[in-house]
Amino acid sequence: MTEKKMNVESFNLDHTKVKAPYVRLADIKEGQNGDRIHKYDLRICQPNKEHMEMPALHSLEHLMAEMSRNHTDKVVDISPMGCQTGFYIALINHDDYDDVLSIIEKTLNDVLTATEVPACNEMQCGWAASHSLEGAQELAKGLLVKRSEWTEVFA
Repeated sequence: MTEKKMNVESFNLDHTKVKAPYVRLADIKEGQNGDRIHKYDLRICQPNKEHMEMPALHSLEHLMAEMSRNHTDKVVDISPMGCQTGFYIALINHDDYDDVLSIIEKTLNDVLTATEVPACNEMQCGWAASHSLEGAQELAKGLLVKRSEWTEVFA
């Protein structure tokens, strides 16, 4: 039986075949003026086996969104996956995979030394009560320990 091709790239990915953690180029969109958005799948947890707890995921999102921009001006967005297994990282006009890995690594090292979660208050965050700096740092530490595996997407 042939599966219908879905519009969303990740819905066409066989989640039973991947091996987290990994970083893969998930999509490229080209704008009418030639700008290219490269969307990377930063998978932290093994799909359908584990997931990030929301306070840790939320804090890691804030930390990465803020700190990644210290290493590049190419970040468009860092968005958590609804399944709570990873993030999408969108960069504009930046297709150097090795540099993307370096940006992620530097950002995660920044997370390890953070003393607070940026914008963790009711004025700047829509659910300021749901944060865990310690949880975010544990996720970052776990990713960094497996840095050598990030390029291996499939088991």
